Amino acid sequence: MTNPDQTLADIRKRIDQLDRDIQALVTERARCAQQVAEAKRAAGETTDFYRPEREAEVLRMVKERNQGPLPDEAITRLFREIMSMCLALQEPLRIAFLGPEGTFTQAAAVKHFGHSVVTVPMAAINEVFREVEAGDAHYGVVPVENSTEGVVNHTLDMFLRSPLRICGEVDLRIHHHLLGKAESLDRIERVAAHSQALAQCREWLDTRLPRAERVAVSSNAEAARRAAQDPAIAAIAGEAAGELYGLSALASNIEDEPDNTTRFLIVGNQTVAPTGRDKTSLLVSAQNRPGALASLLAPFAEHGISMTRIESRPSRQGMWSYVFFVDIEGHTGDPKVARALDLLDKESSLFRVLGSYPRAVL
Repeated sequence: MTNPDQTLADIRKRIDQLDRDIQALVTERARCAQQVAEAKRAAGETTDFYRPEREAEVLRMVKERNQGPLPDEAITRLFREIMSMCLALQEPLRIAFLGPEGTFTQAAAVKHFGHSVVTVPMAAINEVFREVEAGDAHYGVVPVENSTEGVVNHTLDMFLRSPLRICGEVDLRIHHHLLGKAESLDRIERVAAHSQALAQCREWLDTRLPRAERVAVSSNAEAARRAAQDPAIAAIAGEAAGELYGLSALASNIEDEPDNTTRFLIVGNQTVAPTGRDKTSLLVSAQNRPGALASLLAPFAEHGISMTRIESRPSRQGMWSYVFFVDIEGHTGDPKVARALDLLDKESSLFRVLGSYPRAVL
């Protein structure tokens, strides 16, 4: 008869051996990363140790190899952290993000770059751009659109005057929690959050806290800071903000849409090589004449290119003058994309490629 205690001991012994093997392999990988850095420096390359297309390729291979029992998201997060630590041996990255500490933008930065980077909170989206433009941060992370509340106009407007390029994207599932120090919901007098978070939880608030005043603040993290100082205030924020400010979860996952997702962009000065699974973002404008927009979009249909998003914004160069932000599938290095963009450039009064970059892995 099998001895359960002996079976458990054998399994633990096997786990201990696997842990030693894993540690040895991670150490070997880290040494290889150091050798890569040395080879680049020997070749005169002192920048761009971080390669977005290479990381995207590695993570996609990890996902394709995964056979469980760990889910794809967990296994890719594990490898993201390994790559983050190895990159830090070559060159620690400084990542500017829309702060303060504890925001979803910081969570997006960590999801994309891992924890082995220095995250630098900035007070506004334009300050994130300036920090990267000045060379004080390698990259910036800014929100661009939410699946229920639409685009972040300030981010789009910054591309009208910034030379930065889009180097990547992050899709982050947004789970809002009601955080505070109140003993019960009936003790809450005010609910503070960013205006987008308030909108994303409108139905829940209408049902559960109809009499509580709703206070729009600069960020959910700022709301958490206020809730930490006043038990009559509850904040809508994520887990990180709750941990940072010592708040309890009075209610969890209060967002109205269960698939609530925000897309963030990685901005920098880097041109990213193709991976075969890419997006390209464009800024275009047309003369104010009948059929102008149809003429702009025609090259995509002609060359079989899928357009995944289009948004219009005032150009600030004249009344009723607009520019269009367009996302398409593919990379500027793809021949059919290049041909379509050449035609688009001829049709438009303003044309700029904001960047080609890997599609979000998860």
